[in-house]
Amino acid sequence: MPRALVLLIYNLLFPAVLLCMSPAALRKMRKRGGKLSDLWQRLGYFKEPQITAITVLREAGPVWWVHAVSVGEVGIARKLIEELLKQRPEMGVVLSTTTPTGFALATEFAAASNAKVIPIYSALDGWFTVRRFLALIQPAKVILVEAEVWPNFLYATTQRGIPMELVNARLSPRSERRYKKLQGMIKPIFSMLDKVLVQEPEDVARWSGIGVEATRVAHTGSIKFDMRDQPEPTVKVAEFRQLLQRVGWTEGEPILLAASTHDGEEAEIGKLYNRLKESLPKLFLIIVPRHVERAGKVASTLRGLGINVALRSAISDVVARALLVDTTGELRAWQYLASVVIIGKSFLANGGQNPAEAVMAGKPVVFGPHMENFDALVRLLLSRRGAVQVQDFAEAEETTAKLITDPKKAQRLALAGQQALLAHSGATQRTVAALLNA
Repeated sequence: MPRALVLLIYNLLFPAVLLCMSPAALRKMRKRGGKLSDLWQRLGYFKEPQITAITVLREAGPVWWVHAVSVGEVGIARKLIEELLKQRPEMGVVLSTTTPTGFALATEFAAASNAKVIPIYSALDGWFTVRRFLALIQPAKVILVEAEVWPNFLYATTQRGIPMELVNARLSPRSERRYKKLQGMIKPIFSMLDKVLVQEPEDVARWSGIGVEATRVAHTGSIKFDMRDQPEPTVKVAEFRQLLQRVGWTEGEPILLAASTHDGEEAEIGKLYNRLKESLPKLFLIIVPRHVERAGKVASTLRGLGINVALRSAISDVVARALLVDTTGELRAWQYLASVVIIGKSFLANGGQNPAEAVMAGKPVVFGPHMENFDALVRLLLSRRGAVQVQDFAEAEETTAKLITDPKKAQRLALAGQQALLAHSGATQRTVAALLNA
């Protein structure tokens, strides 16, 4: 299908789809701390201080526009930008993100960047909106982190001769099949990407198969899995250890952490925890839901199971044996305190969540049968015996008990996982080198 026809169909449908999705999107935005004024910026209307800051950055040297959707992608973008500015200190970066939680993390990063990074909300993919953003930022290059390939945005940069490159890209078999069904509409858009830097060797063929020229796809490894120069968040870990002690946890007591859980999983984890306590009475539970706006429901569920749970956002000195992390951007540091980490979305939903941070923290990791979105990583970890995949919560309970009661076995599992991820060591530097080698 001709590109012009694809864009015409897209722009005819875009307003209707946007209108239908807006109510749910606005509710989610408010739950996550966003404001209606944020939406105004996403339409391309900036406040004067932002315009001034971007103008000053642009006049000081070349500017790259890096787009990261939410918290996870912003974390990847941060590593990328830090390495980029280390090699090219004369450059500046505009860092856009879509969610309020991602924007908060981007703002925190920008505050420590000596005015070399400016955070903004991303553009809605309207024909005129993306052009307002491009007119203000005037980027020398646009970098997309992992996903979010929007047709108008990509076409507008192509028309202006601005390279748009995708980094840390991954494409699950499921997504590949879905894209191939829409090959006629997907290929004219994806073929405009100037470069795609992928996490796994098998991703090269997948991206080439959906429209990106093979010469533009390269394997650089995963920035997120890159352990080189990745220090432990020591200050945060010490702070969190003190928070746990305030609610009655004692140093040395085992901790079961359920990471990025989804609806229904918290109840099953709670039941699992109650059974484990019969033989492990000093076991402490930490649950970190994937979506923080569900925290109230999760807390009610756990209390309904007789679990005395404290909230991370409102810790008091009342003794509890479980903690619900109802704040964002802290999962990585909490995992350093765990004895065993169970990965969410891997039992009652498809896709799974990323186990890499828990593995990099040196923790034994357990996940359920549904890890489709991280197929290559899971195969790597299992082949090196660096994680355990179970079929249900009963098996997860049995495995967790064995790991907690056999510290040497847990240590071997954790070390094997870290060794498996060494294949991605240096991915950040390789990615930056590929981006600079235009």
